[in-house]
Amino acid sequence: MNNALFYLGAFVVALGLLIVVHEAGHFAVARWCGVKVLRFSIGFGKPLISWNFGKDRTELALAAFPLGGYVKMLDEREGDVAAEELPRAFNRQTVWKRFVIVLAGPVANFGLAIMLYWALFVHGVEEPKPILGKPVAHSVAEKADFREGETVRSINGKVVVSWQELRWELLQHAFGKGHVTLEVINQRQEISFRSLDLSSIDTADLEGDVLGQLGFRFFRPLFPAVIGRIESAGVADRAGLRDGDRVVAIDGVAIESWADVVSAIRNAPGRLIAIEIERGGVSATVTLKPDEAEDRGKRIGRIGIAVKESEFDRGALMTTVRYGPVDSLGKAVTQTWVTSVFSLTILGRMVLGEVSWKNLSGPVTIADYAGQSAKLGLAHYLKFLALISISLGVLNLLPIPLLDGGHLMYYMVEIIKGGPVSERVMEIGQQIGLALLAMLMAFAFYNDINRLISG
Repeated sequence: MNNALFYLGAFVVALGLLIVVHEAGHFAVARWCGVKVLRFSIGFGKPLISWNFGKDRTELALAAFPLGGYVKMLDEREGDVAAEELPRAFNRQTVWKRFVIVLAGPVANFGLAIMLYWALFVHGVEEPKPILGKPVAHSVAEKADFREGETVRSINGKVVVSWQELRWELLQHAFGKGHVTLEVINQRQEISFRSLDLSSIDTADLEGDVLGQLGFRFFRPLFPAVIGRIESAGVADRAGLRDGDRVVAIDGVAIESWADVVSAIRNAPGRLIAIEIERGGVSATVTLKPDEAEDRGKRIGRIGIAVKESEFDRGALMTTVRYGPVDSLGKAVTQTWVTSVFSLTILGRMVLGEVSWKNLSGPVTIADYAGQSAKLGLAHYLKFLALISISLGVLNLLPIPLLDGGHLMYYMVEIIKGGPVSERVMEIGQQIGLALLAMLMAFAFYNDINRLISG
């Protein structure tokens, strides 16, 4: 229950922030253009609470349906407007003013992403280095002669410094179905170049692990099965386990590394297990029942222990990605641009049938990702916010009536033909837009339900 509330809280914070930023973009530019704003609503439907602010007494409202928001401006098409306020009506503005007011919402989302990425790059984010584990047998990676312990330095000449960058670069190249050249360096500091065939990647299913499809694994050193920390009053503490205990076997199965300990305990939620340990040269057996916990919708066991720090240097596995303030801004802009283009590419390929629609995510999946990223720490949560903010900006720029992009499409037509689009055309467009949005939401909710059922 607590886990569900945590995930819900992370989702509400993310959604609320992104909606506020998007609508604040419309609001700020509308005010700058001299348009009167009547209501700033977070959510759709009937306002639950509201209050007025500013010289125009704009109504700030929290509405019943939280998946969105809107800024209502003074407009003759929606009601009578006093003669003295006609210059402040939205419909009386030039087409260019209306264009920038509508464009301001998505731009605000891109701006938020840039700010978040900039802060992350300046502060620094600790990420796993792109060190390769032993490739999967008979995989593309094994056939390309990649070896355990090698570190990827670049892909087609572009420097790669983290495991996430490795995955991102290969994902972007995946649609080409060709070959890429990876520069690697082994533990003896010998540099090699390997050609990797990407034709086996299933671009129709981007939910899958791209690196896994190619047979790549992350390098994991074998930590000894020695307990380094005990959670106070936890299952292990109550059962009598102590720091320094070496786990020899669990339920009669020999333990060779800490990974074996984790696997055995995770697979025994709420079930009695016998842990054979060695303490000071003396063997003993401890019986305990792991607590039940939830991880990504699955029940797992936990007893409140952590591995003893190994002589293996953490710095050999992890790197901190950090840049100066000026370089960080350039990196942030580039990351936002590349992610936006990639999102549009995926949407386009969905329409063409080259990418499965099951990659479309709804609010349930987004809430799950929000909770997962928040659990990993603030930096991961901010990266999630940046990514979702970009997705929201891209989505709103699609030329679908009812979305910002649909209005921008009308204004472009108005600029070209020298007059506004007829009300009949706009009415038909709204009906088409409503149908398209309903279809997108239906796909998204279906995918959410399917993920919940399939785990």
